[in-house]
Amino acid sequence: MFWSTRKPPELDSRFDQVWVHPTAEIEEDVRIGPFSTIGPHCKIGAGCHLHNNVTLAQNVEIGKDNEIYPNTVIGGLPQDKKYAGEDTRVIMGDGNIIRENVTINSGTLIGDGLTKLGNNNLIMANCHIAHDSILEDEITMANNVLLGGHVKVESFANFGGLAAVHHFVTVGQHSFVGGMTRITQDVPPFMLMEGNPSRVWAVNRVGLRRRGATTEILNALKIAHRLLFRSGKTRSETLEDLIQTFPNIQEVHILCKFLRATELSNQGRARQPLSHEGWYSGSKDSGDPGDHGDH
Repeated sequence: MFWSTRKPPELDSRFDQVWVHPTAEIEEDVRIGPFSTIGPHCKIGAGCHLHNNVTLAQNVEIGKDNEIYPNTVIGGLPQDKKYAGEDTRVIMGDGNIIRENVTINSGTLIGDGLTKLGNNNLIMANCHIAHDSILEDEITMANNVLLGGHVKVESFANFGGLAAVHHFVTVGQHSFVGGMTRITQDVPPFMLMEGNPSRVWAVNRVGLRRRGATTEILNALKIAHRLLFRSGKTRSETLEDLIQTFPNIQEVHILCKFLRATELSNQGRARQPLSHEGWYSGSKDSGDPGDHGDH
């Protein structure tokens, strides 16, 4: 039989009714609830707790002190028509909380074969993280948030429930995406974006204050927001003016650099390839976003 029920005597209470593939590697103090499945070439770090009915499908590497709740599936095959059975992975860092019914799909060759989560993220119930997505650290995703393929979420970003993010979008650091928002273009760092169609409404002052932002930083970002999103001036001219006006405010420089990349991008998504040539041949430098199953 393909699976084994590896249960040494000292592990009986932890691994009761758990299917563990012989190639899986599990640290001694890991707790795994009944009816879970640990697939081929999976690794689970010290201090992790997998509740009942958790599935690590294949090629999943989990760091230390993660807690994964029932009915979560990590490492499932990518929902991408171009996927042809290649060996791809999911890597998760330390201290993450993954609530019920979350799905995290493995990568594709176009995305270097990797879907990756960093450290100390809270992914609430029923969220979907599609193939080749990259999540950094300290991110909170409320219930039912959907990320399309190749999405990047930078550290300290937050999502309200039921937000949906188009593939290849970048969600900037310390940003906030409102509940039920449809995101089709990059979300600028430090800003609050919501609506359908979505728009940048304000500086994410609450989130920034929680992370220790000073009044000087908040005021500079408020001026940047007004000039960039409400003044009617050209974006390129405004970016240059802001750099000169705030030479010592790093957050303004980060915002300007982010927006420059978005300005030069395909449909407002800096990660999306500019050319469609070679997408179906597996080129990493080109693509047809219309062929993705994960939107």
